[in-house]
Amino acid sequence: MDQPAADDPRAAMAVELFRQAYQLQMQGELDLAVSLYKRSIELHPTAEAHTFLGWSYRFQGKLDQAILECRRAIALDPHFGNPYNDIGAYLIEQGKHDDAIPWLEQATKARRYESYQYPWFNLGRVYFAKDMYSRARECWEKALEIEPDYTPAREALERLKRLVQ
Repeated sequence: MDQPAADDPRAAMAVELFRQAYQLQMQGELDLAVSLYKRSIELHPTAEAHTFLGWSYRFQGKLDQAILECRRAIALDPHFGNPYNDIGAYLIEQGKHDDAIPWLEQATKARRYESYQYPWFNLGRVYFAKDMYSRARECWEKALEIEPDYTPAREALERLKRLVQ
């Protein structure tokens, strides 16, 4: 999350609330995390806060709300890759594989993203579910090219190799 200007106390408080919310989320305190993310957004909306609020909703099983928060994140910062990948992942969970593809492809091209292996892995999941094994393999290999130690992609490739032998 970007650091706020030193002269913006609302933004500084929003960052602190975001950090507290993230800690609570990691501890499984989802209701409290949601509350703090919302307070952070009220003070100073950011793409990160909306995305992580969506992530909390996902853990609560509220996928439609999670997608809505990611759409809000994209409206604030269309260059932030996380919400595109998250929407794609949530659509996969809903069984909407074809709908997930454009979101995941957008994540692979986002200017501001630190984890490009995630959308490549998720695209592999989509293509695997569609029995497009060659495309799935290409995506998982791309994920490993980006992050050689990314275990889910390595395991997916191993499962695929066993399946098509």
